[in-house]
Amino acid sequence: MASVPTRALNSSAKIAIGLVVVCDQLSKHWALNELAGGRTIDIFWTLRFNLVFNSGMAFSQGQGAGRIIGALAIGVVVWLWRSLSKTTSKVARIGTALLIGGALGNLADRLFRDEAWLGGAVVDFVDLQWFPVFNIADSSVTIGATLLIYSSIVNSRLKNKS
Repeated sequence: MASVPTRALNSSAKIAIGLVVVCDQLSKHWALNELAGGRTIDIFWTLRFNLVFNSGMAFSQGQGAGRIIGALAIGVVVWLWRSLSKTTSKVARIGTALLIGGALGNLADRLFRDEAWLGGAVVDFVDLQWFPVFNIADSSVTIGATLLIYSSIVNSRLKNKS
């Protein structure tokens, strides 16, 4: 496998993280403006845009624990950022970047959407009507975690063959 300089990998990871955060925040800004007052937009089948606020974590668990969740998210982002430079697998690097970007996108909501430190709620708006409402950051975290699991399985199988 060809070696790619760490600096180039870090640059592409930073770009991916930035793209996730920017797309997430722009889409949330759009949702706050277009879906205010209970307005929903039906797209197709069960997909609709519907504005909700989540002060908890995944699947609205831990409502009211936003400050604790936010503080933990800061720790996770720092840990993931440090592990990013040690990651040799391209798939794992992309997965880690997506996780960081998604965590930062939702963390920005907690930091800046209320007057109290980490008191804000996460803006969710993608509503499938049969699954909890989510946003781009949530999708990024899910895809990133899936890529990390996949990379771990592949690397484990490669090590077992040798």
